[in-house]
Amino acid sequence: RYLLQARQMQALSFAVHIPLVCFGIAFPAMLLFVEWLYLRTGDGLYRTLAQRWTRVMVALFAAGTVTGTILSFEMGLLWPAFTGTFGSVFGLGFAIEGFSFFMEAIFIGIYAYGWSRLSRRAHFLSGIPIVITGFTGSLMVISVNGWMNHPTGFVMQNGRATHVNPFHALFVNPYFWHELVHMYVAGYIVTGFVLAAVYAVARLRGRWTRYERTAFAIPMTVAALASPVQVLIG
Repeated sequence: RYLLQARQMQALSFAVHIPLVCFGIAFPAMLLFVEWLYLRTGDGLYRTLAQRWTRVMVALFAAGTVTGTILSFEMGLLWPAFTGTFGSVFGLGFAIEGFSFFMEAIFIGIYAYGWSRLSRRAHFLSGIPIVITGFTGSLMVISVNGWMNHPTGFVMQNGRATHVNPFHALFVNPYFWHELVHMYVAGYIVTGFVLAAVYAVARLRGRWTRYERTAFAIPMTVAALASPVQVLIG
C-alpha cells in the first residue's frame, strides 16, 4: 500500500549515507598516508594536517553511524517480508559489516585520542585497522547489493528460501566484483575532489600558504589518479 513512500524514504536515506561511505572508504587511507609522510620526513606540517583531518574523520564517522543506523532499521521496518524471507541468505554480510563497524569505532577512538598518548609508530599502526575495517564493512554491504541485483545462492520452495549458501550468494555473485571496484574507485574520487574543494575555497579567499597547497595537492592527486580508472571500468 505504501510502496512508493517506502522507496522514497529508503532512497533519501541512501542519498545522505552514500557520500559518507565514500569518505569511510578513502579518507582513513589518505589520512594515514599523511601521517606516514610525517614519520618519514619529520615535517610538522604533515602532523598538523593529519591531526586536523582526524577531527574530520571522527565527525564523518559519527554522521555515518547515525545514517547507517537509520538504514538498518528501515530494512526491517519498511521491508519486513523481504528481510524475513531472505535474511538467511544475505544476513552473513550484515553480520560481518556490524563486526567491522565496532572494530572501526574502537580503533578510531584509539587513533583520535592517541596523538599525545602513544608513540609515533604505535599511533600510526593503530590507524591501519581503521583502513581495513572501513574496507571490509563497506565490502559486505556492496556484496549484499550485488546479490539484490542478481539473487543467487538459494532455492525457493513454497515461498521459503532453502538450500541457502551465503558465501556463494554474496561473494561468487557475478555482480559483486564490478560493483566493488566501481564503488571503491568512486570513493577515492569523491573524497579527493570534495576535500580538495575545501582548500580551493581557501585559495579563493586569499589563503594559499604551504599548508593549503599541501592539503590541496594530496587529495587532488588521489582524485586525478582515480578518475581515469573509473572511466575505464565505467
